[in-house]
Amino acid sequence: MRIGLLGGSFDPAHGGHLYVSTIARKALNLDHVWWLVSPGNPLKPAPDALAVRLRRARHIARDRHIFVTDIEARLGTRYTVDTVTALQKRFPRVHFIWLMGSDNLEQFSRWRRWQAIADRIPIAVVRRPGTVLASLHAGLARRLGLARHLASAPSLTVLDGPRSSESSTELRERALGVTAEAMLNPVT
Repeated sequence: MRIGLLGGSFDPAHGGHLYVSTIARKALNLDHVWWLVSPGNPLKPAPDALAVRLRRARHIARDRHIFVTDIEARLGTRYTVDTVTALQKRFPRVHFIWLMGSDNLEQFSRWRRWQAIADRIPIAVVRRPGTVLASLHAGLARRLGLARHLASAPSLTVLDGPRSSESSTELRERALGVTAEAMLNPVT
């Protein structure tokens, strides 16, 4: 079985997550994609409650091939390297592939033990607007080079398709802007 792992805070989940999952599932012939909704991202501000983010993610991921899970909270892992290690031990016959948008590839070298992640699991990056060239400059790409076909770890491939511009950061900023505007200009 081939399963893509898409990790993140999903704060909130959006069409860009669905886009990355769909492009990767088709291009890599994945059986499923697991959305690993993190209890918290050490590189980002505190997210909404895990239960809220899980509910939102399940609402967006209405695809029978996408499974939304809080397995990191259940495993007690906080960092991707620990989550991947635990999943590979728990499911030794599953071929896992780490999925990410090119917007995350730019800062991948800031992740804890990012080289160990790359050594443990093949990585597929789906190009996102505004970061199409990220694969040329990222530390991971300089370390591994780009493969045409994903092999066993360590390997990195970049996938492309019609791009989705949605991002969690922009959605949060928009929501905060609307909230602030509503506070400043209440309807009477």
